Amino acid sequence: MMFLLKSSCRVASLALLAFALCGCGSSNGTSSSGGSGGSGGGGGSGSTASLSSINHIIFLAQENRSFDHYFGALRGYWSQNGYADQSYDGLPQFNPASGASPLVGPAPSIPGCDPGSPPPADCVFDPNNQVTSYHLITQCAENPSPSWNEGHVDWDYNDPTGQSAATLNGFVYAAGHDARTMQPPFTDTNGLRAMGYYDGTDLNYYYFMASNFAASDRWFNPVMSRTPPNREYLIAATSQGYVYPEDTDSQDQALLKATTIFQALQNAGISWKIYVDPTGSGCSGPPYAASCLITLSYVQNFTFAQTIVSQYPQNIAPISQYFTDLQNGTLPQVAQIEAPSDAGLDEHPTNSDASPTNIQTGANWVSTLINGLMQSSSWKSSVFILTYDENGGFYDHVSPQPAVSPDGIKPVDLLPNDICTTSTGPTCDFTYTGYRVPLIVVSPYTKKNYVSHTVADHTAILKLIETRFNLPALTKRDAAQMDMTEFFNFTSPPWMTPPNPPAQATNGACYANHLP
Repeated sequence: MMFLLKSSCRVASLALLAFALCGCGSSNGTSSSGGSGGSGGGGGSGSTASLSSINHIIFLAQENRSFDHYFGALRGYWSQNGYADQSYDGLPQFNPASGASPLVGPAPSIPGCDPGSPPPADCVFDPNNQVTSYHLITQCAENPSPSWNEGHVDWDYNDPTGQSAATLNGFVYAAGHDARTMQPPFTDTNGLRAMGYYDGTDLNYYYFMASNFAASDRWFNPVMSRTPPNREYLIAATSQGYVYPEDTDSQDQALLKATTIFQALQNAGISWKIYVDPTGSGCSGPPYAASCLITLSYVQNFTFAQTIVSQYPQNIAPISQYFTDLQNGTLPQVAQIEAPSDAGLDEHPTNSDASPTNIQTGANWVSTLINGLMQSSSWKSSVFILTYDENGGFYDHVSPQPAVSPDGIKPVDLLPNDICTTSTGPTCDFTYTGYRVPLIVVSPYTKKNYVSHTVADHTAILKLIETRFNLPALTKRDAAQMDMTEFFNFTSPPWMTPPNPPAQATNGACYANHLP
């Protein structure tokens, strides 16, 4: 099975590359209208406590990691560190033998490449050559691909259009295929990296935060494809039919006209800001020009970006302004943070063996953002939401879920030989999510050690914002989401005094030219 690949993953470089390297789901709160953008507001306790206690919603999506790949070992971490066990659908080899379901099971295994057909031949799907889930030692693994074709092959190598229930058997094949078609090829030409996972020794900060605050084992990226459409859903609840980056082919050259959450906030008089980290980028400063900073945010894919630059240049700011706003109590009511992809701190898998990117340094960067919030006066009225734009082509054992098409638009920019062009099926439209990705919800109001089992995708973040500030839904997709209030306890907020998380380890092995 051969398929064409379209690529580029970094925000500042959306040109077409030769091969795909990147991916370049019970309320006790009530909604409330907005208010001033300062850090004041309820410390929320007692019968009057509600969602209005949250005056600042901050969200960040890092890059290309699946739930099992990052958080599949979390239940084992609980056992080792004295956290109470509860139902949590991670990798089955970390489940206990008794207690809350699901219980312990064998480590997942899926077909790999036929050993009798080594490179330079393409990977040949071989059900007799099983690849089993294993612990990655390197923090700098080579990049699989979550693009449209690969994502659909991941569903089922023999049934990528979804005529039947997902078997989730294509991850290793897709990673091996991509590695062999690259020039030069990746070292992992058999796609073994797709079955690797990390644990609490690797991602100690994230494991601590997920265990003390809230997580979900049913949180999905919105589209069974790569980074750009998923980030478009993150801020507008639609990609208007695009499954690839803008300017990839003649069908996706126009900027999106969909209303972004920032435009909706502006129209409603709710303060907002996009913080970008210009480290390693071509933006010179300080001071930084809004016209350059906008290229470091995926809002650049929308026509509203031009309005930001011309009318609201103060709303696109360098990350240094985030820390200034924390210090001064001037954090906006809604803020998105964009990671410094050009500095390799977005946790994206390695695109070049010569320049490996390290998940631990990315996680450490994230820790400075969350710790800064916890140590500020804004903490008492804030929520910080961390997720990942899509699964990156790494294995997960839970299939994508049925979803609501945001606007009835079907894929418009597939290439002639792409999956879903010669045949069709349920996964060929925007009526399925992508794969599971990590989620951590951090707030003084977050329930302790809480795990949501409600199916949701990134557009639930938009639903939370809309619920809190009395905004209408942007599309049918976000309208159908949960509002995320199940994550919070406003009556007895558990974390008005935040915990003291560990420093993120940064001394893990970093290499890309072999496994594990």
